[in-house]
Amino acid sequence: MKGIIMCCVVMLPAIKISGCTQQTSLPPVTINSPSPMPQYPPLAARPVPPGAPLFTTPPTIAIEPQNPWKPEAEVREWEYIVIHHTASSKGSVESIHDLHSKKKDKSGNSWLGIGYHFVIGNGNGMPDGAIESTFRWREQMHGAHAGNNKYNQKGIGICLVGNFEEAPPSEAQLAAVKNLVGVLKAEYKITGENVQGHRDVKATACPGKYFPMSEVAAAIDRPVYGATSPQTTARPANIELAQE
Repeated sequence: MKGIIMCCVVMLPAIKISGCTQQTSLPPVTINSPSPMPQYPPLAARPVPPGAPLFTTPPTIAIEPQNPWKPEAEVREWEYIVIHHTASSKGSVESIHDLHSKKKDKSGNSWLGIGYHFVIGNGNGMPDGAIESTFRWREQMHGAHAGNNKYNQKGIGICLVGNFEEAPPSEAQLAAVKNLVGVLKAEYKITGENVQGHRDVKATACPGKYFPMSEVAAAIDRPVYGATSPQTTARPANIELAQE
């Protein structure tokens, strides 16, 4: 019996030790990793057509310019534009107005003043290329510039300061007269053939042999915002003008 008990005592530690050292297996731990990124085939660059721009810009909205010479008075029925020069080295609206105020018509009546509708300066009396309208344009009156009643009544008189028998107009003057003529042609439906030099309507050298008349007459029509359509009938003139 004693031997049996000892045997059991000896076995207990073995059992205990066996129980402590026994490894219990745990379920495997799964770590969630991110899904792999989808793979796409590389895009082939499209060839640029010959002459095509490498980049484009947003379209711009064209805004038509305002007409700086739009008269407030009732518009006459204009059909012609007549170009002149002062045949002098200097001049201005004021000096021409003083000179013309001293002139008289066939009946002996004094002129109302400057006979042109527009004057373009040359830097001597007015800034080079400056365009000034006169009271005749602002009030839509007939002109006193052509020496021909038809062209006085229906012709817009433009005078450039200078003597173009001796030298051509300045670059600024030429750009200014082209701009003005282009606006007037578009606004009053005046054709290029009706843009004439003073010499085309009267026996005179005006506006001078160095003035590029055909170039100015062909000025591109420049429509402007707020253009005024001519009326169906012209206002009659009440005064017989002197024939320049």
